[in-house]
Amino acid sequence: MENEHQLELPDILLPFQEKLVASVRQFIEVIPKEEAPAKLWESKFGGHPYLPKDNTYPTNASGQELFFLGQINFAEIPILAPYPEKGILQFYISDTDGYGVDEEDPFSQKDFRLIYIPEVLDDETQLIKDFSFLRKYGDLPVYPGTSFGMEFIPSKELVPIEDHAFSQHMGENFFEQFGEQQWPVYEMYGNSVSSDGHKIGGYAHFAQEDPRKADDPYLLLCQFDTDNDIESMWGDMGTAHFFIKETDLKALNFNNVWFHWDCY
Repeated sequence: MENEHQLELPDILLPFQEKLVASVRQFIEVIPKEEAPAKLWESKFGGHPYLPKDNTYPTNASGQELFFLGQINFAEIPILAPYPEKGILQFYISDTDGYGVDEEDPFSQKDFRLIYIPEVLDDETQLIKDFSFLRKYGDLPVYPGTSFGMEFIPSKELVPIEDHAFSQHMGENFFEQFGEQQWPVYEMYGNSVSSDGHKIGGYAHFAQEDPRKADDPYLLLCQFDTDNDIESMWGDMGTAHFFIKETDLKALNFNNVWFHWDCY
């Protein structure tokens, strides 16, 4: 890992290699598959959720069905502490402005929802398979009716400029020390180190700025990005984030998740 990142760094940043390597985080890259999953309990973007017959489909504050954005079956992904090793985590959003984000209370799940199912039944006779009761949806970041499987690849990444952790690792106003080269070095680093894409864990990618502060102990739970391959568009080339405290993640408590997305 150290040698790999040393080769990627421009000469002007080599004196900071130790700090940069110390910033490396592990994450799971999520790659869409062209084909939809065959089983309802598999990880997927869109389509229909894993829903046991005794469960109720989630609704928004007005009693309308939320839109199923996707689900992750943690038994299918490489182990990444402190993320679960089993169970299905589902993401539901709204087709209203903001897709369910409440700017006054981004933790309020009245118009978006995360549902964690710890024990998964691999028996389709126990699952809802007829979703004809769902309504027609309005504005969404993806097209209803499409579904793509997920492939999971364990990866590592350096801290990107836009994540609030950059100043923690490299110090405040890091690029000012380069004087006239400040902006060229800034652009050089920003072009070579990115945290975009769909992912579990790791650093977050922002079109604007990280809403978290240095003293906010929120991890990136999951990131959904703009992606032409699955015809996903969060506003103008934006990215959606779900943040969680590590204590809640370890307790498998997904009631206090911070839903945020931004775009250019």
